[in-house]
Amino acid sequence: MQIIAHRGASGSYPENTLLAIKQALLAKADGIEIDVFCVENQLVVIHDENVSRTTNGIGLLQDFTFNQLQQLDAGSGQQVPTLWQVLQLVNNQTLLNIELKGADTAEPLLELLKKAETELGTHPDKLLISSFNHHLLQHIKNHRSDLKTGALTASLPLDYAAFASQLGAWSVNCDKGFINKEMVQDAHQRGLKVWVYTVNDATTAKKMQQMGVDGIFCNYPLEARSW
Repeated sequence: MQIIAHRGASGSYPENTLLAIKQALLAKADGIEIDVFCVENQLVVIHDENVSRTTNGIGLLQDFTFNQLQQLDAGSGQQVPTLWQVLQLVNNQTLLNIELKGADTAEPLLELLKKAETELGTHPDKLLISSFNHHLLQHIKNHRSDLKTGALTASLPLDYAAFASQLGAWSVNCDKGFINKEMVQDAHQRGLKVWVYTVNDATTAKKMQQMGVDGIFCNYPLEARSW
């Protein structure tokens, strides 16, 4: 079962920062998951629509210019990074799961990945593009069929993983509260990987492993190795 560092090593370091991502790399996580919004056509790595929880700023992300956002402290003196900075740092060392949060992120992502492949040698196999917004995933697939996509869900659908199959996804990324053996089996029969979020204790990790889950998103990638 693979261990995916959730927003970097976010249990011990400020989430979605270069520091948390560096620590996830040092922990030799099988993958690193980050979240992106678009601000003035720049993809920035932050989870919430409001900056208040993760930075020393107050207010909605949409009310900040890119330059204003760069002045905020995202914890331990870290800035809110750009996706470009993250791509430079990870540099194909492990799989990077880019979760699209903002509705306007798909096209800027496609443009940035072209640049990353040319200038950084970013390999498509080292990327997974995920979202709860399945329209964005469809847009990505329509333009870049070679990119792996992960269809996020916070539910247990009647037809299990059929929605992910319809999207041509590589994985179905499920909430740990809405997963059962039938969902895992159905996904595997469809050729899909099953990744589950967010698993931060040994008991739940072992339960997921027994269920046949392929990977867990975890805030503590180093500690998860011992689980």
